[in-house]
Amino acid sequence: MAPQRSVRLSLKKPTYAVCVVGVETSVDVHSDVPKGAETFGVSGSSGVEVFVVYDPARVTVPPDESRWPLAADVEVTLSVDAASKDLNDLKVKVSYFGQHEGGALGHSMLYLTGVDISLDVDTARRGKVKRSHGDKKTWRWGPEGYGAVLLVNCDRDSVTSRGPDLTDSQLTSLDDLQDMSPMVLSCDGPDRLFNSHKLVLNVPFSDSKRVGVFCARGGNSLEDYKQVLGPQRLSYDVERQRGERKINFFVEGLAFPDADFLGLVSLSVSLVDKGTLPEVPLFTDTVAFRVAPWIMTPNTQPPLELYACSVVDSHGPNTKFLEDMSDLALKANCKLVICPQVENRNDRWIQDEMEFGYTEAPHKAFPVVFDSPRNRGLKHFPYKRILGPDFGYVTREILFAGASSLDSFGNLDVSPPVTVGGKEYPLGRILIGSSFPKSGGRRMTKVVRDFLQAQQVQAPVELYSDWLSVGHVDEFLSFVPTSDQKGFRLLLASPSACLKLFQEKKDEGYGEAAQFDGLRHKVNRSINEMLADRRLRSDSLYVQKCIDWNREVLKRELGLSERDIVDIPQLFSLKGSYAEAFFPDMVNMVVLGKYLGIPKPFGPIINGQCCLEEKVRSLLEPLGLHCIFIDDYLFYHELLGEIHCGTNVRRRPFSFKWWHMVP
Repeated sequence: MAPQRSVRLSLKKPTYAVCVVGVETSVDVHSDVPKGAETFGVSGSSGVEVFVVYDPARVTVPPDESRWPLAADVEVTLSVDAASKDLNDLKVKVSYFGQHEGGALGHSMLYLTGVDISLDVDTARRGKVKRSHGDKKTWRWGPEGYGAVLLVNCDRDSVTSRGPDLTDSQLTSLDDLQDMSPMVLSCDGPDRLFNSHKLVLNVPFSDSKRVGVFCARGGNSLEDYKQVLGPQRLSYDVERQRGERKINFFVEGLAFPDADFLGLVSLSVSLVDKGTLPEVPLFTDTVAFRVAPWIMTPNTQPPLELYACSVVDSHGPNTKFLEDMSDLALKANCKLVICPQVENRNDRWIQDEMEFGYTEAPHKAFPVVFDSPRNRGLKHFPYKRILGPDFGYVTREILFAGASSLDSFGNLDVSPPVTVGGKEYPLGRILIGSSFPKSGGRRMTKVVRDFLQAQQVQAPVELYSDWLSVGHVDEFLSFVPTSDQKGFRLLLASPSACLKLFQEKKDEGYGEAAQFDGLRHKVNRSINEMLADRRLRSDSLYVQKCIDWNREVLKRELGLSERDIVDIPQLFSLKGSYAEAFFPDMVNMVVLGKYLGIPKPFGPIINGQCCLEEKVRSLLEPLGLHCIFIDDYLFYHELLGEIHCGTNVRRRPFSFKWWHMVP
């Protein structure tokens, strides 16, 4: 609200003023008074409320409250309760009196025009705009919070648009209005008032490149909507029509929160007197929005779509793998989307290319794909094939440098909801792989880290993944859903667990059982040989130390205990100073509800069963999970990736509303 205005009265001529409904106006009764006047009386016509404000410690209230002392401690304010029907149809009379009984020494007349001006948005976050008399200028988090939410208009509702809708300054589809937040301007008052006054809608310069406003004129054609505020327009003189009491606007977000943008934007409307130079705002009403964040979904959310790529290499097409993915998707009751070779250009690492998330406001939510800066064969797929109606797109590019392996989104994960030391993270916490602290190694690019941090609702945790050749967190961890109170388990690759299992099998007399048994392209290694291989053992123990360091970080940052963690047997070997999985990396799985698509490890066969598969089943199936082992050796493992790297999953959004949390 604007600061309280003051109207100065005159004994010689009437004073005229505009008064906004619900806004108090101060009346200056001291500046022009008759000589000898010591008291005054004030009265108003119907529709005007008059208040005498005084300090009870200094002012004695007159017996009939009709004559107040002309003291500095006595002030007059007034307000109107409805818009006027005509100009100057409300009046206030101030009479001045001397010390002795008798008639008034003089009178001042104030004629008022009441006008109802209010800018309103969905402050209560219920999906509808309602008139608000509370605080509209601030935004509060939490279940008792308030403040409107703005979606970034990053989908493409019209097939004629070349990019996301936010790039269009003209409406290209009426469906696009559903992605915007409604805003209503109340402007009731005499039509003649708006001959001498105007309404001006404003956006601060700092917010102008992050918000766009369209004015609606009630029709059903695209021409009935025009952009009135945005990056090129900081103000708009509202075109109020005769008799018009409400004007509808639609507001779109143009940018997600980031390092240079906290996510808050404001819009204001001012009632301006055109008869003064410079033009003077008589009243300003301001509303605040927070731009909805981009939100990731963890493995514990139900799957909706499974993505995989069709590729051909020296081993032929990956038809069998895609058939296995189809069977898995059928079991999990989710749709399989195959990216054809002509679109992926033989780039199979679809997890590295993009991450699915969503954005949500009280009136609408839609999925948003985050395109990584890796820009290899799949670089055009998210923009050309996923961006569409009610499917948004966002990316961050690395300027002046190329992407490293750690910039791929196999190095980006998110935990299920957790509570850490009493602090709730109802949407989980983002996990990214990085270098060892202060080591100067590889890190995910700052533009992506800044973007993830700026969303505020899934506070990121940096892990140590630079010890791996590829360097992705999905090479040593995964989350799976469970039906118990905890709701999930963290799976960690464990060389120690693998060496322990192999030692147990050797002690049971199965030392000659061989790893890679059944693989034509790999030399078998018996349990005895692997246990005797000092380098393999040394490499795996080094890797175990790296994973143990992450284990403690994860326990601390996610509030986990040892019973929340399952160790999955896995060996690693070093190539130079970086580690690679010695056999298919089983934690690098795709999780579709209770169905797990796990890389087939080709472990030693004992009593007709792979002992590695048998061990993993014994760990996970009691939790209600179904382990489905899939051969990814030639098409993925040999290229330093596994099933999770070669697939991607769009999941159901959280039912929890992000604005109910307190970051």
